[in-house]
Amino acid sequence: MSMPQAKRRYPIGAELIGENQTHFRVWAPKAREVDVVFEDAGEAKPKFCSLTAESGGYFSGAASADPGTRYRFRINGTENFYPDPASRFQPDGPHGSSCIVDPTKFPWGDADWLGLKLKGQIFYEMHIGTFTREGKWRAAAEQLPELARIGITVIEMMPVAEFPGRFGWGYDGVDLFAPSHLYGTPDDLRAFVDCAHSLGLGVILDVVYNHFGPDGNYLGVYSDDYLIRGKGHEWGDSINFDGPNSRPVREFFITNGRYWIEEFHFDGFRFDATHAIRDGSEEYIIGEVGRAARKAAGLRSIILVAENDLQESKMMRPQNEGGDGLDGMWNDDFHHSVIVALTGQNIGYFGDYSGKPQEFISAAKYGFLYQGQAVSWRKVLRGTPTLGVPAETFVCFIENHDQIANTGAGDRPRFQTSPGRYRAITALLLLGPWTPLLFQGEEFGASSPFLFFADVGDAAVSDGIRKGRAELLAPFLSLTEEETLRSLPAPDDPQTFSRCKLDFSEREKNREIYDLHIDLLKLRRDDSRFRLQESDGIDGAVLGPKSFVLRYFSEANDDRLLLVNFGERQVLHPASEPLLAPPADCRWETLWTSDSQRYGGEATVATAGPYRWILPAESTVALRLVGKE
Repeated sequence: MSMPQAKRRYPIGAELIGENQTHFRVWAPKAREVDVVFEDAGEAKPKFCSLTAESGGYFSGAASADPGTRYRFRINGTENFYPDPASRFQPDGPHGSSCIVDPTKFPWGDADWLGLKLKGQIFYEMHIGTFTREGKWRAAAEQLPELARIGITVIEMMPVAEFPGRFGWGYDGVDLFAPSHLYGTPDDLRAFVDCAHSLGLGVILDVVYNHFGPDGNYLGVYSDDYLIRGKGHEWGDSINFDGPNSRPVREFFITNGRYWIEEFHFDGFRFDATHAIRDGSEEYIIGEVGRAARKAAGLRSIILVAENDLQESKMMRPQNEGGDGLDGMWNDDFHHSVIVALTGQNIGYFGDYSGKPQEFISAAKYGFLYQGQAVSWRKVLRGTPTLGVPAETFVCFIENHDQIANTGAGDRPRFQTSPGRYRAITALLLLGPWTPLLFQGEEFGASSPFLFFADVGDAAVSDGIRKGRAELLAPFLSLTEEETLRSLPAPDDPQTFSRCKLDFSEREKNREIYDLHIDLLKLRRDDSRFRLQESDGIDGAVLGPKSFVLRYFSEANDDRLLLVNFGERQVLHPASEPLLAPPADCRWETLWTSDSQRYGGEATVATAGPYRWILPAESTVALRLVGKE
């Protein structure tokens, strides 16, 4: 082991520093000595090379080693070897050896890619393992041209950091720098992102910075300071972002953010469950990661979105205003109102929502419905005020991975309501001022469910996961925890996983639903008013128990009306609502209707006149202003 003056890009992990030279650096304050163990399949015995202790609990050094070389670390001369906490690739999974990777050999073709701003985007959440039958990045990349063609602009990739087992959602990652070997090689992931950029698609990565997975997690071998014992949440112990020896832990995550942006050209992140992150530091860790990620992106613009159950709008405000500088946040309020409106379901956290017209008007104007009021589900105050937060900041959806799986059976919402009502709510989602998100297959009415699946080898962990799911879902299924445990598909059953894979032949089988989404995406992109995403130019009014109107005001008589009716055919006579009145010398003309026969509707004509208005049953109708004849 030699100790040259190594010029590293990152403070941890194995990095090539010259021909046949790799530099290793690991934080291991529990260790007295650390060796790199090289494991060549052609050698009878492993080779050991000692690292040199640095201040602060780090060990480092360089050795003769090429890309593809397998290695692990030995602590204090014991017989056990452990993977690198900052491993760049785990070819045999989290329990196996780490692998040296050369990130410089990939032939990137996206030098002209300038990145993305949040406004104007259409998100598409994707789980690589179930998006295609093959479950690989290469197979997923083959579908990108079609997604770009129909109007998707950003892929939101569910977590890909290395996790145990043959399949899983990815939220129990244990090697946060290593793309999962289940989906291919690191260069396969780079090729996916490069392909997306060539088509004008951005790719953001879902990252989990609130906990580590329990299986395959060897961090405790190196340090006891990664976690705060006994101060945890539903997924385990909290990560130590503000306690003793927390600076190297923060460095680990800040480096991770830089790494994904620089070495894989991701266009940003979706930060999972930020409400579960404990951090009383002067700068919140997610804000610090985001700031480092933006710096790493250089001239490229990136998008940073949070999931936050508390709906803390501070996270979306600029840092110079005391915020965390993120761009957007998932809006669960919108989803919960949607499900109640579609299904009438009012159990679990849906009990805090009515699904009535005013909720959708408020969502269009203010984003979150709860901005400090109490909710009965968790018996807490939910949300903070959103005054001044732009409309595009709120990422709205009808489906996402959590919400589909939380039905227990993994049923998609379209199977829980009528076709007309589903078409109407889809139109509201895709024409509203927020940023829409579709979940894989939603655009063509996929019949495949999305269930919770996790192949965990440890029996105790697997049993704990099943019981935890049963406890969570029992209120939604109106069953006891024991009944729920018996009724739920086993997460570790390969059939549970395979049932979730998409069938792309449904693009033709469900052509009416596919056309509905394609046409709406085109209308949102091309229409002079819908594409603006300006909530301060929108007002709304309740027209009936299940109907409402949104008016998109503009200059030069370019207003739009969105008439949404989740109920039966409605006649407004008289139509005593000022938002329905056109400017002088103008009239309303139907621009688009969800009730078109093209989408399986009855082609009922919406009437918008001075004497009466007719709203077709279970439909959304878009109207525009034209001059009087």
